Amino acid sequence: MIASRSVGPSRTTLTGHSGRDVPRLQIQRRQAVLVKSFSILEDQVDLARGAWAASHRLGVHWRGKRILSLSQGPFRPYLYPVFTPAGFAVTSESPADHPHHNSIWVALDRVRCRFPYSSDETEEGTYNFYVNETFQGRAPGRILTTAVESEELAPDHLRMRLNLQWRGPEEWAAARGRVLINETRTLDVRPGKGVNLIDVRSRLEAGRWGLHLGPTRHGFFGVRLIEALSVTHGGQLVDSEGREGGREISREEAGWVDGSGTLGRGIRAGVSLFPHPSTAGYPWYVTDWGTLTLNPMAKLFWSLGPGDGIEFGIRVAVHDGDVREARIGELYRAFREEIEGESR
Repeated sequence: MIASRSVGPSRTTLTGHSGRDVPRLQIQRRQAVLVKSFSILEDQVDLARGAWAASHRLGVHWRGKRILSLSQGPFRPYLYPVFTPAGFAVTSESPADHPHHNSIWVALDRVRCRFPYSSDETEEGTYNFYVNETFQGRAPGRILTTAVESEELAPDHLRMRLNLQWRGPEEWAAARGRVLINETRTLDVRPGKGVNLIDVRSRLEAGRWGLHLGPTRHGFFGVRLIEALSVTHGGQLVDSEGREGGREISREEAGWVDGSGTLGRGIRAGVSLFPHPSTAGYPWYVTDWGTLTLNPMAKLFWSLGPGDGIEFGIRVAVHDGDVREARIGELYRAFREEIEGESR
């Protein structure tokens, strides 16, 4: 497991506050936060009087070029849009078949909470933080951003830290929903030539009550590709062991998985996932229609006492070219050397 590093004294805090239906990611004085090579801009949409936005976004720019946006929707935060170094968007925000597949996201179904009702007895509530509606009897909760901090660590390295609350639905005796989990999500963004790297580390801490996380097939790190990168539309899905297609790769272990395809005018692009040590060794679930998922809670549950925490991480490589042209194998070997160096 990779431990979270502390953010140094030079930082910018972007606070979120509750709006009508979704917290707004807001920069004070509605201006850009300028650093040496990176800038963070709040998306401005001129809405009619009385209208409101279903989601809010902070655009992350490197040397004047947008590479991704941090979005907060009604049910969860996610990264969208996400661009290759050449400027092509490669993920889908909310496809019609699975509207809860939000580009690059973190979510989990089957969160069970133990509520004490006497000195030595508890009752269990079960929640869904994956689907946007009640699913198999489990009411949907919301993952809400309460603050975002950013710091430029190098000319090509931006770190963003999100404070998040996993809130249950409105219910009797909890009008705003119970805060079941406090999450710290750290994003390390490293743009480069031919590939943009995004490390996502999610630390979950139980709130006032003990929790069981999983087991469920719906979680934890997810990516939804645009149709052009899916196998069903002529794309390629391959893993580090040379397997191809969702049927061959799913439920197997692999060092990496990559989905790529051809955009307009013969341009190729794709997305690779590299597990951090905390998520290595778990089976993948991927589909020919464009979903890449790695889920440590697929076959077992994790038990957390009040205040206990657990952390998982993954690297996302957003690349131009196909898996061979992007040299994904070499990128993965460099990733392993970096991780091993950190652990020494």
